[in-house]
Amino acid sequence: MGLYKELPESLTEVDIIIAGGGTAGCIVAARLTDADPNLSILVIERGSNNDLPTIAYPLFFMQNIVPGSKASIFYQTAPEEQLDGREIIVPAGGVLGGGSSINLMMYTRAQRSDFDGWGVPGWSADEMLPYLKKLETYHGVDHNGTHGHDGPINVSTGTFTSTRFQNEFLSVVEETGWPTSDDLQNLDSSNGIGAQPALRYVSPDGARQDTANRYLHPRLQSSTNPNLHVLLETSVIRVLFDDNKRVRAVEFTRNPLYHDTHSPTQTVKARKTIVISSGALGTPPILERSGIGSPEVLSRAKVEVVVPLPGVGAEYEDHQLCVYPYHSSLSPSETADSVALGRVDPATLIQNNDPTLGWNTMDVTCKLRPLADKDITDLGPAFEAAWNNDFANTPDKPLGMIAPVAVFPNNPDLVSVFGPDKQYFSISCFTVHPYSRGHIHITSPELTSPPDFKTGFLTDKNNLDIKMHIWLYKTQREIARRLPLYRGEVTPCHPPFPPSSKASAVHLNQPLNGKVNNISYTPQDDAIIEQHIRQNVSTTWHSLGTCKIGSVVDENLNVYGTTGLKIADLSVLPGNVAANTNNMAMAVGEKAAGVIIGELGLGI
Repeated sequence: MGLYKELPESLTEVDIIIAGGGTAGCIVAARLTDADPNLSILVIERGSNNDLPTIAYPLFFMQNIVPGSKASIFYQTAPEEQLDGREIIVPAGGVLGGGSSINLMMYTRAQRSDFDGWGVPGWSADEMLPYLKKLETYHGVDHNGTHGHDGPINVSTGTFTSTRFQNEFLSVVEETGWPTSDDLQNLDSSNGIGAQPALRYVSPDGARQDTANRYLHPRLQSSTNPNLHVLLETSVIRVLFDDNKRVRAVEFTRNPLYHDTHSPTQTVKARKTIVISSGALGTPPILERSGIGSPEVLSRAKVEVVVPLPGVGAEYEDHQLCVYPYHSSLSPSETADSVALGRVDPATLIQNNDPTLGWNTMDVTCKLRPLADKDITDLGPAFEAAWNNDFANTPDKPLGMIAPVAVFPNNPDLVSVFGPDKQYFSISCFTVHPYSRGHIHITSPELTSPPDFKTGFLTDKNNLDIKMHIWLYKTQREIARRLPLYRGEVTPCHPPFPPSSKASAVHLNQPLNGKVNNISYTPQDDAIIEQHIRQNVSTTWHSLGTCKIGSVVDENLNVYGTTGLKIADLSVLPGNVAANTNNMAMAVGEKAAGVIIGELGLGI
């Protein structure tokens, strides 16, 4: 098996180097070695192998992204004034398989208008559909033949569903006016707006479907791919060029997170191509340390300019998340609170092969947009103008996504006052086309120097992102209040409305009876919601857009001004997508592999 923690002395030059063994990088390596097993390929991954129980069992997904986990890289911002002065921490994949090894495994695709709206040759919805199909074995209903059935990644319900919660939620969404479907992800059905029973990147027998295990490891274990190599626990410093700005090598060192002793800098040469695949937060620093980026940024960091590209590290985007928990009448067998709140031993679940191990606690996915003109006008003239310009004529473009979660997702200490034996549910909400932008840049040539990173959340000049979140808060709360299992809000995790407000939280012993009227919010209530959002909004782990097609790379993912250098990860997306972004990352990997295979004349 070509899996190393130290590069063999004999491996000084290869055909292709992939800097980053994340979601897309694993796919590129696997597809290239399939196209030509004689092609020598080296993947350099900063993290360890992904053979951890918290990764293998979907139920334990939160353990991979909590502070202190070695499965994630934690990027910390400077204090952001618009977020109540908070420093935001954004986790990214830090093991082989990248985000696919640590994410929440929700299966959603981008909308047709997302792809087509980019206007990039080769990246329209119809042109990307073959790659979307190629990556998956889909176990859901496929009415229109838009899903794949023999790809590496299984898409299924896994081994468990909280059925009562799922059924009640879908029923209430439909009562509220949005359609329900058994497939919102086929690019066209119901314009992709509404709700559906969730499918996930989990196999029917309950295993996480990450790209390391589904693409890369089978090739490493096969005798037919002897020229595929993976170097773990190693950080890429920069890419080296010849005088004609053609890539010639990668400079790297051992990751000090795993190696106590000082490690010298090493290089390995690439005969054909170097692909940077280190994610939206990891790829820009590699480019900037290589001399590719904004001359102003490079000058401040004391790095010589090789190629001036101001788009590197700019235009950072992330779907902005808020989560709202509720009391419920669910039983212990219908939530994951027993694990999240420490009531059961995870080892016991593993020993008993408990079916909940193959569950990610999210059984419905929703893509929603306002149903009534009043909802739009109530958000003010600036929002109405933005709606008319960006949404009104694109009926498949949601304002946000929500998902019910059968678990209490916050600090367990917050629920102790209500009783340790209670059961909860939560609703996660995130905007899918935020107007705010951030950035990430290096501050010196050194790997250890902290980056200049700001999410930029909620910084758009007309407060459109805040208005979208206010709409999402009110929308999800009206859905929650109509669920028969609803028993009120978990007060510390909702806006602190005063007792005199009609929006103040309640705690019930039974569901709301009879006709449930919408809560009437005052301008003061809206101000309280806004402040709560600023104090609590956080990452959805969907970082993208920092090396966009059109500003940093062309439609074939070549870095402008260089030869032989490509990028393959979510940093290249020219615009955001109304989806959980793992599907998009895998599609980028498949697309990049197809482009490289074509350029090398393989597979013909």
